[in-house]
Amino acid sequence: MSERPSARMRDINIEWLTRAGEFGHLFQTRWLGERFFHLPGDMLALQELIWRERPDCIVQTGIAAGGGVVFTASMLELAGTEGRVVAIEPRLRDEVRQRLQSHRLAHRMMLIEGESCAADTLASVRAQIHDGARMMAILDLTHTHAHVLRELECYAPFVTPGSYAIVMDTIMEYLPESMFDGKPYGRGNNPATATREFLARDDRFEIDHDIEDRVLMTLSPGGFLKRVR
Repeated sequence: MSERPSARMRDINIEWLTRAGEFGHLFQTRWLGERFFHLPGDMLALQELIWRERPDCIVQTGIAAGGGVVFTASMLELAGTEGRVVAIEPRLRDEVRQRLQSHRLAHRMMLIEGESCAADTLASVRAQIHDGARMMAILDLTHTHAHVLRELECYAPFVTPGSYAIVMDTIMEYLPESMFDGKPYGRGNNPATATREFLARDDRFEIDHDIEDRVLMTLSPGGFLKRVR
């Protein structure tokens, strides 16, 4: 069997990301005015999944500058459901909280400040989920192997069959080590390695390669995990 399109494009993508990193490309993107650290391909992939699955609740770890939460909330608004995003950040900056709480899509957002896998945080998340809710998860907080694996263990069970747990930034496994100088993560210790270990333990999820094969340019190769049982 020939290589998948996304695998064939990987070297080109890595070169592009490496070169673009010299210009701080990812840190210059805005979504509805808020800083948003995703590639266009990932934006297309996320909107497609949200539109198709119409989740009642999306758990999103990592708020950072707030653009990712606004993006998710805006996709739920366009989907025309009652869906909300429950967003988690260990240390939510006051200015980010204020911007999100005053945003016109604030009714789509529930902000939780706390460690993503702490018992009280998980209890707060559960309190936002009604019986029969269709669930999705987007994991985009700390990028170490141990942390991402723990988040998968905590949040993948929330995902309903047919829906997705999306692990962001798995591309780190393939980028030059020099891009991670001074970081607690890098090659061999990142979301991709955590995802592989998780999938080896949990057969309820499989990688949906169709998504990345169509968008091609993604920060999350192998990170679109579909719950199949």
